[in-house]
Amino acid sequence: MGRDAVADGSLWFGAPVKALTPADAEQAADALEMVLEAARDNECQRFGDLLAGGTALTDFLTAVFGLSPFLRDFARRNPQALEALFDTPLAARLDVLFEAIEQSAFEEGQSESGLMKALRDLKAEAHFLIAVGRLADAVDTALTTERLSLLADKCIRASVDFLLLDADRAGKLKLPDRANPSSGSGWIVLGMGKLGANELNFSSDIDLIVLVDPHAPAIPEPYEAVDLFVRLTRRLVRILQDRTEHGYVFRTDLRLRPDPGSTPLAIPVGAALHYYESRGQNWERAAMIKARPIAGDLAGGESFLKELQPYVWRKYLDYAAIADVHSIKRQIHAHKGHGEVAVKGHNVKLGRGGIREIEFFVQTQQLIAGGRFPELRGRRTVTMLAELARCGWIDDEARDALTHQYWFLRDVEHALQMVADEQTHTLPEEDDELERIAHMLGFDSAEAFAETFRESLRLVEQHYADLFETAPQLSRGVGNLVFTGDVDDPGTLETLSELGFERPSDMCRVIRGWHYGRYRATQSAEARERLTELTPALLEAFGGTRRADEALLRFDTFLAGLPAGIQLFSLLQSNPALLNMLVSIMGAAPRLAAIITRRPHVFDGLLDPALLSELPDRAYLAERLDTFLAGARIFEEILDRLRIFAAEQKFLIGIRLLTGVIDASRAGKAFSDLADLTVGSALDAVIDNFAERHGRIAGGRAAILGMGKLGSRELTAGSDIDLILLYDHDADADYSDGKKELAPSEYYARLTQRLIAAVSAPTAEGVLYELDLRLRPSGNKGPVATNIEAFARYQRNEAWTWEHMALTRARAVAGDPSLMERVEGEVGEILSLPRDAAKIRGEAAEMRRLLEEEKPARDIWDLKLVPGGLIDLEFIAQVAALTGNIEEQGEEATATGEVLSALSEGFCPPQVRQELVDAHALYMTLTQTTRLCLEGGFDPDEAPPGFADLLLRQTDLPELPVLAAHVEETAGRVRRHFEALIGPVEQD
Repeated sequence: MGRDAVADGSLWFGAPVKALTPADAEQAADALEMVLEAARDNECQRFGDLLAGGTALTDFLTAVFGLSPFLRDFARRNPQALEALFDTPLAARLDVLFEAIEQSAFEEGQSESGLMKALRDLKAEAHFLIAVGRLADAVDTALTTERLSLLADKCIRASVDFLLLDADRAGKLKLPDRANPSSGSGWIVLGMGKLGANELNFSSDIDLIVLVDPHAPAIPEPYEAVDLFVRLTRRLVRILQDRTEHGYVFRTDLRLRPDPGSTPLAIPVGAALHYYESRGQNWERAAMIKARPIAGDLAGGESFLKELQPYVWRKYLDYAAIADVHSIKRQIHAHKGHGEVAVKGHNVKLGRGGIREIEFFVQTQQLIAGGRFPELRGRRTVTMLAELARCGWIDDEARDALTHQYWFLRDVEHALQMVADEQTHTLPEEDDELERIAHMLGFDSAEAFAETFRESLRLVEQHYADLFETAPQLSRGVGNLVFTGDVDDPGTLETLSELGFERPSDMCRVIRGWHYGRYRATQSAEARERLTELTPALLEAFGGTRRADEALLRFDTFLAGLPAGIQLFSLLQSNPALLNMLVSIMGAAPRLAAIITRRPHVFDGLLDPALLSELPDRAYLAERLDTFLAGARIFEEILDRLRIFAAEQKFLIGIRLLTGVIDASRAGKAFSDLADLTVGSALDAVIDNFAERHGRIAGGRAAILGMGKLGSRELTAGSDIDLILLYDHDADADYSDGKKELAPSEYYARLTQRLIAAVSAPTAEGVLYELDLRLRPSGNKGPVATNIEAFARYQRNEAWTWEHMALTRARAVAGDPSLMERVEGEVGEILSLPRDAAKIRGEAAEMRRLLEEEKPARDIWDLKLVPGGLIDLEFIAQVAALTGNIEEQGEEATATGEVLSALSEGFCPPQVRQELVDAHALYMTLTQTTRLCLEGGFDPDEAPPGFADLLLRQTDLPELPVLAAHVEETAGRVRRHFEALIGPVEQD
């Protein structure tokens, strides 16, 4: 190939590169300059000359380095990786790297640390080349996922071979063939999920199940085999997962093994078979569809899967089994036609119309039909879509549409992850970041991408919902439903039982009450007629919630409180998505159900077709609040309107969280923005009302300093709010100028008391927020309003360490803009004061010990108090902020998750930092959802099954014991990090 082949990329990629344009031309030019300098410094002459030229390949690389900081930084560190492509094109170079990975286990004198470095270096180069090859459009998405999966396979196999040889040298094993250490070793490593299906994404975790055959030829002592292979599995995870100065290989997850909370990391084959055959769940059958032996004793792995076939592939499914498949489906909601989807912040994997909906449909169809149709037992999603169409389970249009959208959505997922090598599936909320993703995918603009993306989601959710409605053996007709007279109709009782109701006779009595017009909503003949037409759909929907009786009784209570019913019944009848949402609330969220029962008007907000397509950010909420308050002049009317607005918006933010439109972090920000705006409006109204009698203080200004979860923008649906009211005035101001004059200190104290009453006093519209002012200087003993000068003096000279820790979350949220600015400045200066880091850590550890002693955690689900829970994470973030261990950010962060993600490397190694961030995200997801849906804490034995399904969908885990094990494991890890970073929490 000549000069032209170099210029257009054919020499490297085997085909001309796709034209990419940078989102920011100046940024891309700077990135190119950085890489060019690195190429020259490393004597990569040909690569340097290419970058200095003006070819199509140069333009392509300029765009890539501008769009992806991760790929740019790799090219700066390793320009040799691209220099090598002049001699060995990309496909052949990947083969060389794969071979080198395989051989790394057999290097003479290879050590564990040497292997870890070799794997990290080789994986990094292969990872980079796979990404560049896809961005160049030299290979399709299917081959990209295959290559990523092969890369993981090779790294795992090399690690397993090394560990087996090491155990053989130590006399723990007697390998039949040291040249092929895995053969006959008895150590079986199964790849699960996307790895098992050869569909790995760019920054994916790898899911493994590790088994042991104690009777394999290599194992001299069967009774010691499990302990030996548990130790080897721990080392395997460390080799793959630990972040060193050379990076990491793959994050590794072993939670899909049977009963992960109580089983060893490596499980005997016999015990695993016994578990699956006696206690295995349908979700585990679904997971085993993708299982593939990828390392260790491959023959043993194939033998295990063959023995498991009758469990996975049942020839006959009884009614209960099909109903159980429905319960798997319920973990993902099939929304149909409920408005547009917000592109910003959308989760491309778990969100509406996302990747999981396509995968989920294929797997449930395989579970139902695979027992009788062996051709439906494949691991790959797209291959199985084709087989489902060939066997007549779906039509060709559905196959083609879902196949096309699957690969498109996988491309979006890869682009998101290629930016910074993060395991993210969520589209950015910032315009410039969304523009970056659009350009990586070859779109001219974010708007063009958004249009295509929305259409993709719409197609997927349409087919997803249609497929489940029309899938063979899944639809069931409703039998007798007769609710006239006083005697139960036997056919109706049978129908209700089949639908999932446990007390059909009691349910009949409830429904007869509707038709007798005992409620205001059912008093008119037309309302009763509409409700009669709606009843079959209602009963089928409630029957799908698993605890159908409870859900129906909640709906009955809701009906009892409705002032009228015709409009609602008509809407539910014509809008199945609204019906499904109402059923979700009744089945999964007793707290939300109680809210709409007490205040049915909040349900009106669900009728807005734009509900799920607009993010509830500050601008959105402010605009709606201004509209809602327009025309209100009387003080009491303003306060009532604020309560109505806050109640409705809390409910609607909650619905967005419930349906997966926003995640826990975005919900926390939205709840906090709502509090800022409504409490700020209440403050403005109180100031104006107070001035009518007491006038104003010369130069007087007031501002609210948000503390706790309000300050950190992590409020939940049921949070109280912590705040401090600060004020300032002219130095020579002695009294206010009103009819009843007051001295400044008394003026602002009484103003604050009036604010507390305005926000917290119950009116006909309820309470706006419960306020807590105990974090003010001197706590309950101090004045309720604090002069800014006194506040600054107290914080500098008298405040305890715990008060400065609390101040790290402080944020000026409302009031006079100039005073808010001054308050922010004071807080910043106070937090920047020099401190004795050892003293801060010691006092924080002692505070944690006292808290644990005085308020022990109720159980593992008490996420705030449990050792290794939210308090540990908050203390780590606060201590780091006070001791200057936070990396520079654009603006001062108060959110715990953001602070944890910015911990400096000197304070916290990158792997530990990532684990803390992941733990916080998990805890916030569970906390936000629990506070939204339940009145008290989460008790797995008492919570509605629909709520459990919701938690599992949000955490992408298959069942509660797996989630419990994950929480326990996470808490243990956080506590170990706490003690390493802060100090031991010693108990007497």
